[in-house]
Amino acid sequence: MTHIPARSTVLVIGGGPAGTTAATMLAREGIDVVLVEKAIFPRYHIGESLLPSVLTFLELLGVRETIEQAGFQRKSGAHIEWGKQQWDLIFGELSGRNSYSFQVDRAIFDHHLLKHARSQGVQVFEGVEVREILFDPESKRPVRAKLDAGENGNGVTEISFDYLIDASGRAGIMTSRYLHNRRYHEAFKNVGVWGYWENTRRFEGRKEGAIATISIPSGWIWAIPLSDGTMSVGIVLHKEMFKEMRANSSVEEIYAKCIADSATITHMLEPGTMRPQMHVETDYSYTSEQFAGPGYMLSGDAACFLDPLLSTGVHLAMLSGLLASASYASVIRGEVSEEEARAFYDKSYRYSFLRYFVFLSAFYNQYDGEGKDTIFWTARQLSSQDAPSSDLQSAFTTLMSGVDDLVDVRHRSEATQQVVLQEMLHRLQENLELRSDKELLQRQLEIQAKPVLENKRFFNHVEGVGSLDIEDAVNGLYVTTRPRLGLARTNENQTPEERAIEQGALAEATF
Repeated sequence: MTHIPARSTVLVIGGGPAGTTAATMLAREGIDVVLVEKAIFPRYHIGESLLPSVLTFLELLGVRETIEQAGFQRKSGAHIEWGKQQWDLIFGELSGRNSYSFQVDRAIFDHHLLKHARSQGVQVFEGVEVREILFDPESKRPVRAKLDAGENGNGVTEISFDYLIDASGRAGIMTSRYLHNRRYHEAFKNVGVWGYWENTRRFEGRKEGAIATISIPSGWIWAIPLSDGTMSVGIVLHKEMFKEMRANSSVEEIYAKCIADSATITHMLEPGTMRPQMHVETDYSYTSEQFAGPGYMLSGDAACFLDPLLSTGVHLAMLSGLLASASYASVIRGEVSEEEARAFYDKSYRYSFLRYFVFLSAFYNQYDGEGKDTIFWTARQLSSQDAPSSDLQSAFTTLMSGVDDLVDVRHRSEATQQVVLQEMLHRLQENLELRSDKELLQRQLEIQAKPVLENKRFFNHVEGVGSLDIEDAVNGLYVTTRPRLGLARTNENQTPEERAIEQGALAEATF
């Protein structure tokens, strides 16, 4: 290990997708970046199923070809059994520009991203623990960090910096040690239990590589096929349900009972055997009250995390890394003030999170579960603590047809939540109905039927890479990557035609 420098323009804590995305994009702009990571890569991490939008981030980073050639299982979509409904979601058939994604071994995937960051000029130091962050007493901004590189490194040392990106994952160094502003979502206080199976049955044909997402009376199950022949299979239960079951059963017995509740999963696992080690993780969903402050930004799981039903973890992590790097690149070049960049980052990232949050709530609402301790009943209890009405209104105003309704109820928290949730429920049900008849869907796409186009637009915004579009600008700012990475300002005097031309040029340059 080379010596950690005494100073860097930007210090990034954490070598996962959020940290490597931010560090790589900044280094490619010629900005001095040091990234410190507590673990030695490769290291195990859950979150193997990726959304197609991740391909956009890989392309922007310049690492897509590496990932394409890494041998990961290609993911065609999802097989979903939810209550009485059953459907196959094939990527690209209705929304999104990418028609596939990957099921990955996160140890290998994350290691590729970290090695790429190093190749792009990021000074990467693994096996380095952040002992303490020191703040300027007047400005209250973080300015130095005490680092412990261990016996094999250069021991305890200090590094000073101008800007900090905390991508330290669930540990959330800034949040847990200094800000104390993490809030768990009451609606999604869930427990996940999972293990890895060998010699299982898999989907074939058009569904090859698809994730299975299947509801059971007490929760739901995921089954993710991986390239090494194993299958990641996990159950998700609300913590109260898990606690009740745990009083009389072992974790292994709870897991086995839940698997037995699904005929599809039982069939897939019937010829297989499970590896001995089981994993348990609690309190899935949370958010920080603020994602940025003087001299720092929180990225990835350090800022927020959402129940894994929608496989959004890596997407949100890499999105936050892109937003943080674009924001600080423009601040460092003097194109925007730090206050402007901070507000843009906080709102952009929060709005993307909230759109998924309400999507998740709507999805759970599709299931008619019984009992107050079930994961489905609890998810319906969307509260103002989980999703403030003012944030919900701002996050959805540009997407929803019921804007007037939002304006009418903006001062009534519960009413706002219900309007937003009902609109998402409507769009989700419409989406499922469109996908249920593949031949009809194809005909409607060919004639550019209005309901199909409106639904496609809605979910492209919910699931897409937000803030890369002028129409998604926040506080008059959006992310641009050409001629260089940064924040661009909207031109309020542009005609709709001029804005459309500029948007087309942006999309071509970005993708």
